[in-house]
Amino acid sequence: MSASSTSGHSRLTKAYKLSIAGVATLGAAALAFSVVPAGAGTQKDQAVAAAPVAWTQAIQQNLGAQHAVADQKAKDAAKAQAAAQAKKDREAKEAASRSAARTPVFANNLDGWIKEALFIMKREGIPGTYAGIHRNIMRESSGNPRAINLWDINAQNGIPSKGLLQVIQPTFNTYHVKGTKFDLYDPVANIVAACNYAADRYGSMDNVNSAY
Repeated sequence: MSASSTSGHSRLTKAYKLSIAGVATLGAAALAFSVVPAGAGTQKDQAVAAAPVAWTQAIQQNLGAQHAVADQKAKDAAKAQAAAQAKKDREAKEAASRSAARTPVFANNLDGWIKEALFIMKREGIPGTYAGIHRNIMRESSGNPRAINLWDINAQNGIPSKGLLQVIQPTFNTYHVKGTKFDLYDPVANIVAACNYAADRYGSMDNVNSAY
């Protein structure tokens, strides 16, 4: 055999060996892919079937957590609102107590009635002075809170003038000031309502010097 023949044989032998090795490798790979462990398909099916259940449970857990947070926020808001209302009520009560403490005590006589009426009138923005009120009271009733006029035109019309400043009922009803008794004979309520009416019609009780 010639050298060239020997060399060719060697190359052929090497190529053949590589070819055989390749076939063996492919065969092993094919075998590996073709051999499936027993139960592998069942496990995959179970995993696929279990996926929606797990997803649903996760959603439910997330929604439950969100609801819990919302409920807690609602409870916190209700507590805050209740606390704010309690604070507001407490402050209102304290303000009323302070106001009551600042209200002076007035004597139960003509002087005290006029002074108490002036105290209320100042708070309500109704003009008038002690002198103007006293002057008109003495002319109208001589200081008698139960005085009643049964002879003038008002009496003839069935609505007699009553009280310290001789006020008729319709006028009292219209010009009554909150915070005073709704009683035409009550001396303070009578004075304040009369002064409120005089302020509206004459500018002030101080400007009244005759029947009004």
